[in-house]
Amino acid sequence: QHHRNQCQYCRLKKCLKVGMRREAVQRGRLPTQSFHGQFALTNGDPLQCHSYLSGYISLLLRAEPYPTSRFGSQCLQSNNLMGIENICELAARMLFSAVEWARNIPFFPDLQVPDQVALLRLTWSELFVLNAAQCSMPVHVAPLLAAAGLHASPMSADRVVAFMDHIRVFQEQVEKLKVLQVDSAEYSCVKAIVLFTTDACGLSDVAHVESLQEKSQCALEEYVRSQ
Repeated sequence: QHHRNQCQYCRLKKCLKVGMRREAVQRGRLPTQSFHGQFALTNGDPLQCHSYLSGYISLLLRAEPYPTSRFGSQCLQSNNLMGIENICELAARMLFSAVEWARNIPFFPDLQVPDQVALLRLTWSELFVLNAAQCSMPVHVAPLLAAAGLHASPMSADRVVAFMDHIRVFQEQVEKLKVLQVDSAEYSCVKAIVLFTTDACGLSDVAHVESLQEKSQCALEEYVRSQ
């Protein structure tokens, strides 16, 4: 939340810091063909910063393994009754999509493998919610997810209560995101912000992960201002 309270000048300075300085990014962190020469820009030109961050967002979008039209298309058909197997397949597809997306976005594949695992282990549930909202998952799917979970693993009464509470929160968050009408570029930036969290345990370079989160934050802020 402290990011939102900064003035535009402070945000621009942070944008330039994480996006324009060569020393802020290690060699090979972005595809050379896509961003050739742009790390050398140090004159603080806001137009160049905008171009850099636009390119970053484009790479985030291209990393999506499934188009929204295919992602969860079965559940988008209101007249299609989904069984437990279909729901499990849909949930697995969304989890797979989150992992594949992370493996293909800038910077993440260059992190050490234990760091990649730690980040995905901590953030998979949030990425799952974002993917569910992005594919416009209808409200009726949440109870089916609950049924699938209960079917897959017998639980005690206490665990059932806690599990159903998680399903309720999941449904509420998906609905809130759908009301906001978040577009694909915004979803990609938000997912990158979520993924590059310093809350993961055992990270080998916390400062670097934090700089990647700040880069994603700057990209989102710049994109929103440009709309």
